[in-house]
Amino acid sequence: MSYSLELKNLSKRFPKSSFCLDDVSFSLPKGSIMGFIGENGAGKTTTISCILNTIKKDSGVVRVLGNEMSDDNAFVKEDIGVVFDTSSFSGDLTAKNLSKIMRGIYSRWDDSVFQKHLSIFELSLNQRIKTFSKGMSMKLAIAVALAHSPKLLILDEATSGLDPVVRDDILDIFLEFVQKEENSILLSSHVTSDLEKIADYITFIHNGRIVLSAKKDDLIYKYAIARCNSSQFSALENEDIVAYRKKGCQTDVLVSNKHEIGRKYKDLVIDAVTIDEIMLLMIKGENA
Repeated sequence: MSYSLELKNLSKRFPKSSFCLDDVSFSLPKGSIMGFIGENGAGKTTTISCILNTIKKDSGVVRVLGNEMSDDNAFVKEDIGVVFDTSSFSGDLTAKNLSKIMRGIYSRWDDSVFQKHLSIFELSLNQRIKTFSKGMSMKLAIAVALAHSPKLLILDEATSGLDPVVRDDILDIFLEFVQKEENSILLSSHVTSDLEKIADYITFIHNGRIVLSAKKDDLIYKYAIARCNSSQFSALENEDIVAYRKKGCQTDVLVSNKHEIGRKYKDLVIDAVTIDEIMLLMIKGENA
Protein backbone atom coordinates (compact mmCIF):
# COMPACT_ATOMS: atom_id res chain seq x y z
CA MET A 1 0.00 0.00 0.00
CA SER A 2 1.22 3.53 -0.86
CA TYR A 3 0.91 6.32 1.69
CA SER A 4 0.51 10.08 1.36
CA LEU A 5 1.54 10.65 4.97
CA GLU A 6 3.55 8.53 7.41
CA LEU A 7 4.37 9.38 11.01
CA LYS A 8 6.72 7.08 12.89
CA ASN A 9 7.53 7.57 16.58
CA LEU A 10 6.97 11.34 16.43
CA SER A 11 7.76 13.00 19.76
CA LYS A 12 7.81 16.59 20.93
CA ARG A 13 8.30 17.98 24.43
CA PHE A 14 7.87 21.54 25.68
CA PRO A 15 10.20 22.71 28.49
CA LYS A 16 7.56 24.77 30.34
CA SER A 17 4.66 22.37 29.91
CA SER A 18 3.74 18.90 31.10
CA PHE A 19 2.18 18.19 27.69
CA CYS A 20 4.12 16.27 25.06
CA LEU A 21 3.59 14.29 21.90
CA ASP A 22 4.64 10.78 22.81
CA ASP A 23 5.62 8.29 20.11
CA VAL A 24 2.88 9.30 17.65
CA SER A 25 2.61 6.90 14.70
CA PHE A 26 -0.01 6.53 11.97
CA SER A 27 -0.20 6.29 8.17
CA LEU A 28 -2.63 7.80 5.66
CA PRO A 29 -3.10 5.70 2.51
CA LYS A 30 -3.27 7.45 -0.85
CA GLY A 31 -6.78 8.11 -2.12
CA SER A 32 -8.34 8.22 1.34
CA ILE A 33 -9.60 10.59 4.03
CA MET A 34 -8.51 10.26 7.65
CA GLY A 35 -10.45 11.92 10.45
CA PHE A 36 -8.09 13.10 13.20
CA ILE A 37 -10.02 13.43 16.47
CA GLY A 38 -9.41 14.19 20.12
CA GLU A 39 -10.49 16.63 22.81
CA ASN A 40 -9.12 20.19 22.98
CA GLY A 41 -5.47 20.06 24.01
CA ALA A 42 -5.04 16.43 23.00
CA GLY A 43 -2.28 17.23 20.50
CA LYS A 44 -4.00 17.51 17.11
CA THR A 45 -2.69 20.95 16.16
CA THR A 46 0.76 20.21 17.58
CA THR A 47 0.93 17.05 15.49
CA ILE A 48 -0.11 18.97 12.38
CA SER A 49 2.49 21.65 13.10
CA CYS A 50 5.18 18.96 13.37
CA ILE A 51 4.01 17.44 10.09
CA LEU A 52 4.37 20.84 8.40
CA ASN A 53 7.73 21.44 10.13
CA THR A 54 6.50 24.73 11.63
CA ILE A 55 7.30 23.17 15.02
CA LYS A 56 10.54 21.21 15.24
CA LYS A 57 9.99 17.64 16.40
CA ASP A 58 12.35 16.15 18.96
CA SER A 59 12.46 12.73 17.35
CA GLY A 60 10.69 10.49 14.87
CA VAL A 61 10.05 10.63 11.14
CA VAL A 62 7.45 12.46 9.04
CA ARG A 63 7.15 11.44 5.39
CA VAL A 64 4.93 13.18 2.87
CA LEU A 65 4.47 11.33 -0.43
CA GLY A 66 7.54 9.28 0.38
CA ASN A 67 9.78 12.28 1.14
CA GLU A 68 10.94 13.13 4.63
CA MET A 69 9.68 16.52 5.78
CA SER A 70 12.67 18.67 6.73
CA ASP A 71 14.22 22.09 6.11
CA ASP A 72 16.25 20.53 3.29
CA ASN A 73 13.11 19.20 1.57
CA ALA A 74 10.97 22.35 1.59
CA PHE A 75 9.78 21.46 -1.94
CA VAL A 76 7.47 18.89 -0.32
CA LYS A 77 5.20 21.73 0.84
CA GLU A 78 4.25 22.37 -2.82
CA ASP A 79 2.18 19.19 -2.64
CA ILE A 80 0.36 20.14 0.58
CA GLY A 81 -2.74 22.30 0.89
CA VAL A 82 -3.31 23.57 4.44
CA VAL A 83 -6.31 25.10 6.18
CA PHE A 84 -6.11 26.10 9.85
CA ASP A 85 -9.07 27.04 12.03
CA THR A 86 -8.14 30.73 11.93
CA SER A 87 -7.41 32.89 8.89
CA SER A 88 -3.76 33.78 8.25
CA PHE A 89 -4.46 36.23 5.42
CA SER A 90 -4.09 40.00 5.79
CA GLY A 91 -7.48 41.59 6.27
CA ASP A 92 -6.63 44.44 3.87
CA LEU A 93 -6.32 42.03 0.93
CA THR A 94 -9.05 40.97 -1.44
CA ALA A 95 -9.31 37.50 -2.97
CA LYS A 96 -8.02 39.04 -6.21
CA ASN A 97 -4.94 40.43 -4.43
CA LEU A 98 -4.43 37.11 -2.68
CA SER A 99 -4.45 35.25 -5.98
CA LYS A 100 -1.61 37.43 -7.29
CA ILE A 101 0.45 36.72 -4.15
CA MET A 102 -0.17 32.96 -4.26
CA ARG A 103 0.79 32.86 -7.95
CA GLY A 104 4.29 33.91 -6.87
CA ILE A 105 4.46 31.29 -4.10
CA TYR A 106 3.12 28.15 -5.79
CA SER A 107 4.47 27.06 -9.15
CA ARG A 108 1.22 25.19 -9.93
CA TRP A 109 -1.18 27.96 -8.86
CA ASP A 110 -4.29 27.93 -11.11
CA ASP A 111 -6.45 31.08 -11.16
CA SER A 112 -9.29 29.24 -12.89
CA VAL A 113 -9.50 26.63 -10.11
CA PHE A 114 -9.36 29.36 -7.47
CA GLN A 115 -12.13 31.37 -9.11
CA LYS A 116 -14.25 28.25 -9.61
CA HIS A 117 -14.25 27.61 -5.86
CA LEU A 118 -14.85 31.28 -5.09
CA SER A 119 -17.96 30.99 -7.24
CA ILE A 120 -19.07 27.78 -5.52
CA PHE A 121 -18.60 29.45 -2.12
CA GLU A 122 -20.23 32.70 -3.31
CA LEU A 123 -17.20 34.79 -2.40
CA SER A 124 -16.36 38.08 -4.09
CA LEU A 125 -13.01 38.70 -5.78
CA ASN A 126 -13.01 42.32 -4.65
CA GLN A 127 -14.29 42.25 -1.05
CA ARG A 128 -11.70 42.90 1.65
CA ILE A 129 -10.96 39.83 3.76
CA LYS A 130 -11.38 41.77 7.01
CA THR A 131 -15.10 42.07 6.21
CA PHE A 132 -15.49 38.27 5.89
CA SER A 133 -17.31 36.23 8.51
CA LYS A 134 -15.46 33.28 10.01
CA GLY A 135 -17.30 30.94 7.67
CA MET A 136 -16.36 33.04 4.62
CA SER A 137 -12.72 33.11 5.76
CA MET A 138 -12.70 29.31 6.06
CA LYS A 139 -14.17 28.95 2.58
CA LEU A 140 -11.52 31.31 1.18
CA ALA A 141 -8.75 29.28 2.84
CA ILE A 142 -10.15 26.07 1.32
CA ALA A 143 -10.29 27.71 -2.12
CA VAL A 144 -6.62 28.73 -1.74
CA ALA A 145 -5.62 25.25 -0.56
CA LEU A 146 -7.21 23.61 -3.61
CA ALA A 147 -5.91 26.05 -6.21
CA HIS A 148 -2.30 24.85 -6.44
CA SER A 149 -3.04 21.18 -7.21
CA PRO A 150 -1.95 19.67 -3.88
CA LYS A 151 -1.84 15.93 -3.40
CA LEU A 152 -2.37 16.11 0.36
CA LEU A 153 -4.85 18.36 2.15
CA ILE A 154 -4.28 18.98 5.86
CA LEU A 155 -7.33 20.59 7.42
CA ASP A 156 -7.52 21.72 11.05
CA GLU A 157 -11.21 22.31 11.91
CA ALA A 158 -11.88 23.40 8.32
CA THR A 159 -15.66 22.97 8.64
CA SER A 160 -16.03 24.78 11.95
CA GLY A 161 -18.30 27.84 11.92
CA LEU A 162 -20.08 26.73 8.76
CA ASP A 163 -23.77 26.02 8.47
CA PRO A 164 -24.87 22.45 7.60
CA VAL A 165 -25.66 23.26 3.95
CA VAL A 166 -22.24 24.81 3.27
CA ARG A 167 -20.51 22.01 5.23
CA ASP A 168 -22.24 19.46 3.03
CA ASP A 169 -21.05 21.28 -0.11
CA ILE A 170 -17.49 21.31 1.22
CA LEU A 171 -17.61 17.61 2.08
CA ASP A 172 -18.64 16.92 -1.52
CA ILE A 173 -15.59 18.89 -2.69
CA PHE A 174 -13.36 16.82 -0.40
CA LEU A 175 -14.84 13.59 -1.76
CA GLU A 176 -14.26 14.84 -5.31
CA PHE A 177 -10.65 15.68 -4.40
CA VAL A 178 -9.84 12.12 -3.32
CA GLN A 179 -11.39 10.62 -6.45
CA LYS A 180 -7.89 11.09 -7.82
CA GLU A 181 -6.15 8.11 -6.28
CA GLU A 182 -2.97 10.11 -5.62
CA ASN A 183 -4.83 12.59 -3.39
CA SER A 184 -5.53 12.26 0.34
CA ILE A 185 -6.90 14.32 3.22
CA LEU A 186 -6.04 14.54 6.91
CA LEU A 187 -9.08 16.23 8.49
CA SER A 188 -8.98 17.30 12.12
CA SER A 189 -12.52 18.00 13.27
CA HIS A 190 -14.81 18.11 16.28
CA VAL A 191 -17.79 17.59 13.95
CA THR A 192 -17.68 13.80 14.02
CA SER A 193 -20.90 13.55 12.00
CA ASP A 194 -18.89 14.96 9.06
CA LEU A 195 -16.25 12.30 9.56
CA GLU A 196 -18.89 9.57 9.69
CA LYS A 197 -20.03 10.75 6.24
CA ILE A 198 -16.71 10.94 4.42
CA ALA A 199 -13.76 9.47 6.37
CA ASP A 200 -12.15 6.17 5.47
CA TYR A 201 -10.02 6.06 8.62
CA ILE A 202 -10.25 7.53 12.11
CA THR A 203 -7.20 8.29 14.25
CA PHE A 204 -7.82 9.28 17.87
CA ILE A 205 -5.23 11.15 19.93
CA HIS A 206 -5.51 11.63 23.70
CA ASN A 207 -2.95 13.32 25.97
CA GLY A 208 -0.40 13.35 23.16
CA ARG A 209 -0.66 9.64 22.40
CA ILE A 210 -2.46 7.74 19.66
CA VAL A 211 -4.98 5.50 21.38
CA LEU A 212 -6.82 4.25 18.29
CA SER A 213 -6.32 4.26 14.52
CA ALA A 214 -8.71 2.16 12.47
CA LYS A 215 -10.97 2.00 9.45
CA LYS A 216 -14.09 4.06 10.07
CA ASP A 217 -16.37 1.24 8.94
CA ASP A 218 -14.81 -1.08 11.51
CA LEU A 219 -15.56 1.46 14.23
CA ILE A 220 -19.14 2.00 13.10
CA TYR A 221 -20.07 -1.59 12.27
CA LYS A 222 -17.85 -3.71 14.53
CA TYR A 223 -17.52 -1.60 17.68
CA ALA A 224 -20.53 -1.40 20.01
CA ILE A 225 -21.60 -0.66 23.58
CA ALA A 226 -22.66 -3.55 25.80
CA ARG A 227 -25.06 -2.50 28.58
CA CYS A 228 -24.20 -4.62 31.60
CA ASN A 229 -25.55 -5.12 35.09
CA SER A 230 -23.01 -6.00 37.78
CA SER A 231 -23.14 -9.77 37.26
CA GLN A 232 -22.88 -9.46 33.47
CA PHE A 233 -19.92 -7.11 33.78
CA SER A 234 -18.18 -9.51 36.18
CA ALA A 235 -18.61 -12.30 33.63
CA LEU A 236 -16.80 -10.40 30.86
CA GLU A 237 -13.23 -11.43 30.11
CA ASN A 238 -10.71 -8.59 30.15
CA GLU A 239 -9.71 -9.26 26.55
CA ASP A 240 -13.27 -8.43 25.43
CA ILE A 241 -13.27 -4.96 27.03
CA VAL A 242 -11.84 -1.95 25.18
CA ALA A 243 -13.05 0.51 27.85
CA TYR A 244 -15.88 0.75 30.35
CA ARG A 245 -17.74 3.33 32.38
CA LYS A 246 -20.02 2.73 35.34
CA LYS A 247 -23.34 4.60 35.52
CA GLY A 248 -25.14 3.67 38.73
CA CYS A 249 -26.22 0.05 38.47
CA GLN A 250 -25.27 -0.15 34.81
CA THR A 251 -21.86 -0.38 33.20
CA ASP A 252 -21.37 0.66 29.58
CA VAL A 253 -18.67 -1.44 27.95
CA LEU A 254 -17.01 -0.58 24.64
CA VAL A 255 -16.34 -3.74 22.64
CA SER A 256 -14.54 -4.09 19.31
CA ASN A 257 -16.39 -7.08 17.81
CA LYS A 258 -20.09 -6.88 18.55
CA HIS A 259 -21.04 -10.04 16.64
CA GLU A 260 -18.50 -12.20 18.49
CA ILE A 261 -19.50 -10.63 21.82
CA GLY A 262 -23.17 -11.29 21.03
CA ARG A 263 -22.45 -14.97 20.43
CA LYS A 264 -20.24 -15.28 23.48
CA TYR A 265 -22.53 -13.48 25.95
CA LYS A 266 -26.05 -14.18 24.75
CA ASP A 267 -27.96 -12.19 27.39
CA LEU A 268 -26.19 -8.86 26.80
CA VAL A 269 -27.92 -5.81 25.36
CA ILE A 270 -25.56 -4.54 22.65
CA ASP A 271 -26.15 -1.14 21.02
CA ALA A 272 -24.62 0.51 17.96
CA VAL A 273 -22.05 3.20 18.71
CA THR A 274 -21.07 6.56 17.25
CA ILE A 275 -17.56 7.98 16.92
CA ASP A 276 -18.46 10.49 19.64
CA GLU A 277 -19.44 7.68 22.02
CA ILE A 278 -16.24 5.76 21.29
CA MET A 279 -14.19 8.88 22.01
CA LEU A 280 -16.05 9.64 25.25
CA LEU A 281 -15.72 6.10 26.56
CA MET A 282 -12.03 5.99 25.79
CA ILE A 283 -11.43 9.38 27.44
CA LYS A 284 -13.70 9.12 30.45
CA GLY A 285 -13.86 5.36 30.83
CA GLU A 286 -11.45 2.90 32.37
CA ASN A 287 -9.45 0.01 30.95
CA ALA A 288 -9.91 -3.57 32.09
